[in-house]
Amino acid sequence: MSGFQQARAELGMQLRQLRETSRLSGKDLAERLGWQASKVSRIENARQTATEDDIIQWGRVTQTPSEVVEDLVEQLSALMERQDSWRQRHRSGLAALQEDIRDLEARTTTFRVFEPGVVIGLLQTTEYARSIFTRIKRLYNAPDEVDAAILVRMRRQEILYDQRKRFRFILPEAVLRYRLAPLDVMRGQLDRLLAVTALPNVEFGVVPFEAPLPSALLNGFWIYDQDHVAVPTRTRDLILRDPEDIVFYERAFDEFCEVAAFREDARAVIMRVLDDFSRQSREESPQLLD
Repeated sequence: MSGFQQARAELGMQLRQLRETSRLSGKDLAERLGWQASKVSRIENARQTATEDDIIQWGRVTQTPSEVVEDLVEQLSALMERQDSWRQRHRSGLAALQEDIRDLEARTTTFRVFEPGVVIGLLQTTEYARSIFTRIKRLYNAPDEVDAAILVRMRRQEILYDQRKRFRFILPEAVLRYRLAPLDVMRGQLDRLLAVTALPNVEFGVVPFEAPLPSALLNGFWIYDQDHVAVPTRTRDLILRDPEDIVFYERAFDEFCEVAAFREDARAVIMRVLDDFSRQSREESPQLLD
């Protein structure tokens, strides 16, 4: 077990002890916190990382002394420093990482996402996600939890239909063309994106090849409300909370919006790529024409 996972397991064990000392079942605690019962189980069994707010609420319901809660929050801070490492995060489990992200998304109202290398996770089809997770497993030597991670990722996508939330996604056209999966999977993925453009609370933009770029496409970033920005690199997930950093990425996002194609124009770009994939498929499988 990695140091990160061991620390998460110890935190979960201490939270379980607080619950049991208060003579509460997992279901009882979840009801008092307004959570799903499965969240309590995931935290206690180190399949999800508790947030600072989770620990504070847990302590309130279990009537835990404030100094004990403060100590647990300090443990969490040390744990999150380790979690910034993508290698540690993926080694702790692909499914667990997806659960952590899902919990963060549940607390977010407005999402602004720019992704220059891969279709955004909330928009991925099952088979496209399988291709991505298989590569992650190899790259980071992650546990063989591809099916479990896909299941959680698909559950994450239910949030797209919550009309209380707003999503703004930007992708460069190149992402639509990158062959990260077989052609038939890529075509299915583009069909999925066409469907997403019709959702009333989703603003989906594509930066066409011919558009003048406001800046180089160095890395992707997720802006969660106006609370923080997540900037993933190959080895570390940077979490930026400084107001100046947030304003910087908000400005960068707005600049990409200015050159992106939306609505029917975005659909036209997707259809252009679909037509190219259909042509490539015929060229790669000429026997289908016999």
